[in-house]
Amino acid sequence: MKKKLVSALLISTMALTAFVGCGEKKEEKPAEGGSGTESQGEVSSEDAIANLIASTEGTVDIELWCSETEAYQKVMKERCDAFEAQYPDVDFNITIGSVSEADMKDKVLEDPEKAADVFVFPDDQLEALVKAGAINEIQAQYTYKIDEVDTETTIEPGSYDGKQYGYPFTASNGYFLYYDSSALSEEDVASWEALTAKADELGKQVGFEVANGWYLYGWFAGAGCSLTENADMSNNCDWNSEDGLAAAESLAKITSAKSFKSYGNDDLLANLNDGKVVAYVSGTWNVNAFSDAYGDGYAAAKLPTFDVNGEAKQMGSYCGYKYVGVNSFAANKGWSMLLAEFLSNEESQVAVYKATGEGPSNKAALAEASSPALDALAEQSYYATLQRVGGNYWTPAESLGKNILEGNVSQQLLDDAVAGIEQPVDAAQ
Repeated sequence: MKKKLVSALLISTMALTAFVGCGEKKEEKPAEGGSGTESQGEVSSEDAIANLIASTEGTVDIELWCSETEAYQKVMKERCDAFEAQYPDVDFNITIGSVSEADMKDKVLEDPEKAADVFVFPDDQLEALVKAGAINEIQAQYTYKIDEVDTETTIEPGSYDGKQYGYPFTASNGYFLYYDSSALSEEDVASWEALTAKADELGKQVGFEVANGWYLYGWFAGAGCSLTENADMSNNCDWNSEDGLAAAESLAKITSAKSFKSYGNDDLLANLNDGKVVAYVSGTWNVNAFSDAYGDGYAAAKLPTFDVNGEAKQMGSYCGYKYVGVNSFAANKGWSMLLAEFLSNEESQVAVYKATGEGPSNKAALAEASSPALDALAEQSYYATLQRVGGNYWTPAESLGKNILEGNVSQQLLDDAVAGIEQPVDAAQ
């Protein structure tokens, strides 16, 4: 699994600089031409933290935004408590807000000056946060070095224009198939045709959220279609090609099965708990729900194949990573950065994995992580791509998915969808 999650590309070693923030000393930069790391070393890291403590007066207020799920809220509270215990001479007031990671960028950009000091976000949101000046560059690490402890694949997506902005946090932001092995065999879950046929026979439900561009992308990508983002954040899309039409017709046929359901997350969990769903496409954020529902039958696999004109096509997917970021407008920036670093260290990532099932980016933490979900995600990673798509994609994709679910597939439908997806950025403002 680890081989699948690790590939080449390290960020360059970052210069060790002093924290900047409320009541903190002015930043000291290394001499021109040197990184400053070799001359300052670990002692400077300890001194910088000591100086931060010494220069701190009064209460340190920090607001953290992270996933709204109960498991995330609980484990992040525990880790924040551990952070406070590590610095007993400092009076902290850390508050934790509930914000869906999918909405994090939009929530922060509503008013960056009033947004949380520290927040957890997926990699595809980084560019917009940087361009808006809402996220602070990581100019130093004081308790560990990102390029030494994190898997190589998780580092680069947290950087922009050669600068690191995100502390790698998780490496499992993708999707795969959960299934109940007491009802379904490996052969049953190998293809959508076999899966829906077996579910029809059992009177049970299977599926994925078709009217959601994050999942819909995987079907068209599997058929060989392309969707890419331009420099101006507009899109290029060929889903109205001959291959795209064949893919849409194939999906319409699969979704017409009595057993196929397209649920949002809340409806999925409700039907899962009622015992109706025996297989569904989701991610590690739902690992506890599926393992509880399926018990000894809990299993996971890569996404099924689907038939296009008599040829089996492997369903693709988006993959991604999550990061902890620090707001450029954080009042206590030094402490905010130290908290972000703490929340993304090995111990915290192990705690998050145990609480939520999400795979760590830290190499040592990853060595401790093993589950059917992470194994399935690793297998699916061969067919996954990083999510890099402009904002004009989502609404047309949702509309396209709804039409496919209703069986309304035509060349005109795809032409209209692509026209919306490729709409110039200014025209959609």
